[in-house]
Amino acid sequence: MTRDTEVVRLAVIPGDGIGPEVVAATVPALRAALEADGLRLDVTSFDWGGERFLRQGAAMPPDAADLVKKTDAVLFGAVGRPDVPEHELVWGLIIGLRQQLDLAVNLRPVRAFPGVPTKVRDTDGVDLVIVRENTEGEYVGAGGVAHAGSGHDLGIEVAVHSRRVIERAAHQAFALAGRRSGRLCLVTKSNAMRYGYPLWDRVVREVGEQYPQVQLETVLVDAMAARMIQAPRSLDVLLTSNLFGDILSDLAAVLAGGMGMAPSANVLPDAEVPGIYEPVHGSAPDIAGKGVANPVACLLSGAMLLDDLGHTGAARRVRDAVADTVRDTRHHTADLGGNATTADVASAVLHAIENQG
Repeated sequence: MTRDTEVVRLAVIPGDGIGPEVVAATVPALRAALEADGLRLDVTSFDWGGERFLRQGAAMPPDAADLVKKTDAVLFGAVGRPDVPEHELVWGLIIGLRQQLDLAVNLRPVRAFPGVPTKVRDTDGVDLVIVRENTEGEYVGAGGVAHAGSGHDLGIEVAVHSRRVIERAAHQAFALAGRRSGRLCLVTKSNAMRYGYPLWDRVVREVGEQYPQVQLETVLVDAMAARMIQAPRSLDVLLTSNLFGDILSDLAAVLAGGMGMAPSANVLPDAEVPGIYEPVHGSAPDIAGKGVANPVACLLSGAMLLDDLGHTGAARRVRDAVADTVRDTRHHTADLGGNATTADVASAVLHAIENQG
């Protein structure tokens, strides 16, 4: 696929719950940031998610991956609604699409912005990134239920870890650490699990030999959970399995003010495949339609999208505008202890982008 350097072709999947609200707040900001560099944003929207599932029995069409491959990147809102079984939407949309595109790595940066309150003391200066393997582990989908309904039901969930998949996540993490502080923590559980995590330990050490400038530390996941709260500034880049990354990144979001401040990217490094960029917070059906959702996680996901497409100036404009906006408590949504609406924050960020020097 030949990319038009003057146009960013964006696939938008608003999804469910607050997804459409935060996506609607983000797209104008991305457009304004790109237009400052003389670039154009071309948006294609897909109505995939819970409503489509109720209408057609599937959250997305069979050729969903082929459709998004015609674009440069995907901005995704959220998935999940109370009247649809959760696995039908999670596996039928976001995990399914990640796997079809083979998006090997999930990146979850955690940055504490000045002016944003947190439930954890002394988080000033926290700036870390979790590099999460994104296609295997407990989320590979292998297993089943035996003796269902007998009163002796047996659930079998198989965790799969392969050398190739560990290697590509490890290369991404080492390369990122090399561009940052030169420190990488591998999160493992090889003291209790006999096969998968010893393989992780061995493969990551081998990959690390190609990055002598990066210092590798191996930390057990339970110890990392405590350290993340007690000494978050001691951390820079973390490399984790799919399950551990899912859990620890939600914990780490508290350091930045909560899930409303947590962006993410699903990418296949060094490949011509569109990444999927999404806020971590989920569909939040309890506040959907009320106009009070925090759009910052989606805005920051959009900044990651712009960075990965090489539009670093536009990405910086979005991040700087977000930083300027959240510094003022008048622009704090309810999750941050304020009264601002989604539209208030979106308007403030857009105004900041349009008035940057």
